[in-house]
Order: sequence, then C-alpha cells, then structure tokens
Amino acid sequence: MRVGVPARLGALLLPLLLAACAAVAPAPAADKPRLLVLLVVDGLPQRQVTAYREQLAPDGFARFLDRGAWYSQAHYGHAFTVTAAGHATVLTGAAPHRTGIIANEWRDLATGAEVYNTGDTAHRYIGHATNRLDGTSPRNLQIDTVGDVLRQSDARAKVIGISGKDRGAILPAGHRGTAYMYMASSGRFASSTYYMQQHPQWVEAFNAGRPADRWFKQEWKPLLPEAAYARSLPDSQPWFGPRGGKLPMMMGVAADEAPGPAYYGALLRSPFADQLSLEFARAAIRGEQLGQDDVPDILVVSLSGHDYVNHAYSAESRLSHDHLLQLDRLLQSFFQDLDALVGRDRYLAVLTADHGFMPAPETSRAQGLDAGRLPIAQVVGRVNAELEQAFGVAPLVQGSPGSALVVDRRRLAERGLDLDRVAEVARRALLREPAIAAAYTRRELEAGSLPDAPFFRQVRKTWHPKVSGDVQYVLKPYWMVGSSTSVATHGSPYPYDTQVPILLYGPRWVRPGQVDSRVEVVDIAPTVAGWLGLPPPPAAEGRPLPLP
Repeated sequence: MRVGVPARLGALLLPLLLAACAAVAPAPAADKPRLLVLLVVDGLPQRQVTAYREQLAPDGFARFLDRGAWYSQAHYGHAFTVTAAGHATVLTGAAPHRTGIIANEWRDLATGAEVYNTGDTAHRYIGHATNRLDGTSPRNLQIDTVGDVLRQSDARAKVIGISGKDRGAILPAGHRGTAYMYMASSGRFASSTYYMQQHPQWVEAFNAGRPADRWFKQEWKPLLPEAAYARSLPDSQPWFGPRGGKLPMMMGVAADEAPGPAYYGALLRSPFADQLSLEFARAAIRGEQLGQDDVPDILVVSLSGHDYVNHAYSAESRLSHDHLLQLDRLLQSFFQDLDALVGRDRYLAVLTADHGFMPAPETSRAQGLDAGRLPIAQVVGRVNAELEQAFGVAPLVQGSPGSALVVDRRRLAERGLDLDRVAEVARRALLREPAIAAAYTRRELEAGSLPDAPFFRQVRKTWHPKVSGDVQYVLKPYWMVGSSTSVATHGSPYPYDTQVPILLYGPRWVRPGQVDSRVEVVDIAPTVAGWLGLPPPPAAEGRPLPLP
C-alpha cells in the first residue's frame, strides 16, 4: 500500500527534508572548517545556562544563544551519567553499551579489582609520578572517535585534548589524538608516554612560566553585586560541611609560604583552573598551528571547574552561579582570541557537557520532595546478608562505582552456585531498599527482555556485557549515594542529570536559532563528522542534529 503526502504538506516539508540531507552530506573541501573546537563544561546542566541569561556577557555563552544554534531539549540517553561516560560519548556518537566506558571506575568481573576508565599501567605521565589507577591512555575506549576517523583519513590532521581531568582530555582525543592533563601535584600540564616520550617545546615553555602560581593567596571574588545572586542559595550552608564555602575565597592556606599540591588541587574548585586550561589551549593553537592550513584539526577543551564547584556546593549555590558567570567571561575572551588566531569564519565551535547535576538533597527536602543520601556500603551489607541466608555463603557481591553489584566469581565456583540465581536474589533484596527505584540483572539486560520497564532502555544503554556488573540499579529521584566529598552529585537517568547544553557556532555552517525537539549528545559526532567531510565513527548511533 502506498501512502501519499498532500501536495501542500509536501511543499512545507520539502525544505526541511533538504536541510536534513544537507546536514548529512559531507562538506566539500572548501567548505570544511579548518578547526573544530569542542568545549565540554564538566557538570553543567542546561537549566543553568538559561537561568542566568540576562547576566551573561555579550560574547560568551551568548555567542551561541544569540548568534548560533542551541537545543533546549538535549539529553544523554544512558542511565549512569558521569564524567568518563559522557566524555566518551560526545565524539564517538555512542553510549556506554558501545564505548565500554560505563563509569569513572568499575570492578573487574574476574577479580573484583577496581578499574579506572583511562588507567593503563603500561604508560606513565611525563615528568610526574604516576599511580596505578591514574589515567594515562584510551586503552579501555573500545571504539573510535571523530578524531580517529579524521586522522585515519589524513595523518596530517591534529587532534588535541586538554582538561583539568585525565579522562576529560584522553577520551575525546581518542586513540590517535594527543591528550594533555592538568597535574594537581604541580600546577602544570602533562601528557603521557602513550602519546610521546617528551613534551614539545611549546608545552615546556608554557609550564616553565608557572602560570598557576599567580593566584597563590589571591581571592576568587564574586563578579556581580550581592543582589544579583538573590535567586541562588546563600554561601556557608551548614550542609557544606566543615570546609564551608563562601566568597570571597582565598586560594591557598595562609600558613603556606609557597604554592604546593594542596593549593594546585584547590584551583580546580575555582574559575582559575579553567582559565589555565583555556590559556593552555591558546598555547596549543599557536604551538601546533591549529587551523592554519587546509587540513582540518580538532581541539577539545574540557573545563573541569564547574563539576568540582557543584560537587562541593551544589548547582543551586551562589558559588556555582558565580562560577558560571566567571566561565562565561573566560569563554568570551577565548572566542575573541580564536577569531584573531584562526579567523571567525574558519572554525566551528560546539559546547556541551558530560552530565548535568542534581540539587543537593537538603534543597529538595526544603521543597517538600523525598530526598536523601544512601549509605551504599550498608545496603550492600544487607544484600549480602540475604544472599548468605539463601546460599549459605557471604559476601557474594561487591558494590561497583557504576551503580551496580558484582557477583564474586571465585565464591560462585567454590560453591558451585549459579550466577543468574544469585543475581536475582540480589536484585530482589535491592528492590526492598526504600531509595531504589529499579534494578535489573545481567540476564535481563543481555536479553533485552523488559523494554517497557522503568528506566530499562536507559540502563541497557549504560550497560556493557564485558565490563558492567551483574545487577544494575537506579536510585529514586533526588537521592544520591552518600559521599564524604560531595554535597551533590549526578549519575542518574533523571532530567536534572541527562539534560545538558548543545550549542553550535560557526556562521558559515550554522544558522542562528533555537531547536526545541529532543536531541541527544550522540548526535554531535555524526553532525561534526559531516561538516568535516567525514563519515560518522563506525560505532556511532546518533543522527545529524536538526538545524534551525
């Protein structure tokens, strides 16, 4: 049976269909951007971008909102929304069930040992001590990025990743790019021996200037008068903990005579580490001559500070509000330098985030919502108690940082127990916990047997059979796993964690406007690949973004 389209409707739809086809088609060589600049603001929920719109500078975030394209309903499709999983998704165009980067850390299924997402003991940091779980290579990333496809098509192309976190630099840079990470021990940037044996001269020159030292005993001061922050939580909330939190905030400790690791680490929880990352990005543009020839390059800058601030004080705090405004001004300055160094009509800028952020439980409870912090070690203890009652041995499961339980294979073998039976009893025990919304076993996730169950689709996208746990769970909304270092967090399938900005700017390629249809972060990779004249990465599952 053939279904026709009324002529008038067809006339209306034709321009949209042509625009969609144009977005998919590879760009001719003359129309390719010479530099793709991907900015990932770690821990930035979309709600914060629009909440303070009238306080933004004219050419920071507003460059995207007023003169670029932006998507009001952009989300991650996977359930466990954390830094490594998000950074792995952006330029692969695939969720964790394909990337293999299911979390920041997880447990080895055979041994129960902790695995770090970019950990690789075969490599070390250049000029810095390296611990076993430090991130040094993309070994665990199981698929290619846009940068990998670009470098395969032309080895002259350069792909550079820069971040305050190892995972923020390594994962978007892919297998064939080069990553530079901020070293909290020294205030310098370093790469690893996966990429090179020694730094190029421009990196050594940047580090020799010790730019991180200039904020020692300087203050992070609020950008605007006090009244401008009336919509945000005041400083020094009692639940900030013994460290407190208020502006102005001095960098370093009064008793210290010189900058040291504590000071360099504290910079990450301020606007200054992001300023440093953007300065290093400028040095990379000059040192590597990015965007200066006819071969496209990619520069990824992951700005880590907002995540640290939101973990310490929550996204609803004045500190987070001010941090966003400070970052906005830093972006304005960076864009103006990009215009000068590369050319306004020669680069394409994309801004997104690796995840959003939940409100602190205290904020949610004040609004009458059911919220709290779950002591996960106690929950695992109660699950093991039920397993001991059922099978006569304990402990049978370990908690895994990826919202999962991992069954102890060694004990299974010793007692001749069936993994599926143990996982099912563990799942039922979990569901008796008041803060657990859903839980699924390895057997259910492998079979895809419950497609209409709550969060099942999102959980399945977060779950990889070779590295994920045996029972994957979801907390109820506004609940978080208790932490000694975070007053708020992320990692859920709820909109406050999944909804992030997708902002585009490049006058030659992007018409300005707002798109309100739902899109996903997996859609970024096929979109930018098309602009670069490339096919999408082989494992990408996204679609080109609809343009205004």
